[in-house]
Amino acid sequence: MVMDDDTGRSIKSNATLFSIIESLKEMNGAGVTELADRLGLAKSTVHKHLVSLERNRYVVNEDGRYRLGLEFFNTGIHVRNRYEVYHAAKHRIDRLAEETDEAAWLIVPENGLGMFVYGVPRNESFSFDSTIGTWVYLHANSAGKAILAHLPDEEVDQVIDRHGLPAQTENTITERDELFDELERTRERGYAMNFQEDLRGLHAIATPVIWDGRPIAAVTIAGAANRLTEERIEDELYGSLLEAVDDIELRLVYG
Repeated sequence: MVMDDDTGRSIKSNATLFSIIESLKEMNGAGVTELADRLGLAKSTVHKHLVSLERNRYVVNEDGRYRLGLEFFNTGIHVRNRYEVYHAAKHRIDRLAEETDEAAWLIVPENGLGMFVYGVPRNESFSFDSTIGTWVYLHANSAGKAILAHLPDEEVDQVIDRHGLPAQTENTITERDELFDELERTRERGYAMNFQEDLRGLHAIATPVIWDGRPIAAVTIAGAANRLTEERIEDELYGSLLEAVDDIELRLVYG
């Protein structure tokens, strides 16, 4: 299919707009010249997009330096509130963190990645503000592996083809066959483990939230490696995690 000139220009303009937004996020704000130099664009093009974003409250102009605006926060809250699993899980995750005295998180998959949608940090290992809204690779995360373990193999292959298996630490699984073996062990165990695979010094376990036969999220307990030992996971944490996920699934079904 051949695109007409107007369609091609529109796609290019949209790509430029998203590049500006991502750059403002990464740079924590910037002026027109900084953005133009970073993106290799004309200053007039960058300024045109910034004016449009400002008009719609997505950026703020502070004496010629632009930063992302609160309209993104408004949009993000709207998106999160549309996920029924968030409402079903929120209070139960609060309780899980209190019961275990460890961090508890809800991760939701989307487009082959996972996002921290809600959580309660209970120790020095986590910052709530810097974690919520963060994307993670599914293969390097306990919640992600819990989700992948309950997807058809062809869907797991699609995730791998799209995002690869990049190493986050020296313990990350980076081979397709090894990942499939780990997913099989996860199904047999009933939970996924993460032993310093995405962050050094961190251990975590997770179980998926299943609704209508599909994993729509996962709940994870995470903490320092010296506290989340295999023995404690098996003797204490898995039972608490399973109870929490059972409660969330019941709430999804019965409201």
